Amino acid sequence: MNRFEGAGARPAKLRYLDGDFQVVVPGTYVLCAITGQQIPIDELKYWSVARQEAYVDVIASVEAEKRAGTLPA
Repeated sequence: MNRFEGAGARPAKLRYLDGDFQVVVPGTYVLCAITGQQIPIDELKYWSVARQEAYVDVIASVEAEKRAGTLPA
């Protein structure tokens, strides 16, 4: 079991920066803006600085770019 899973799990609020993020409100996970899946903070790898959104994986990240019109559909 992940050390962040369990009864104490709660959402965090992050400020997404270029290559890093800043914790605004402590928590154990954020939600993927595309899938709604919980992403443990220690596993977060994909996000958008412009939209201030997190993504569970590269597929969700590309889908977000398509929806934003920055990539062809």
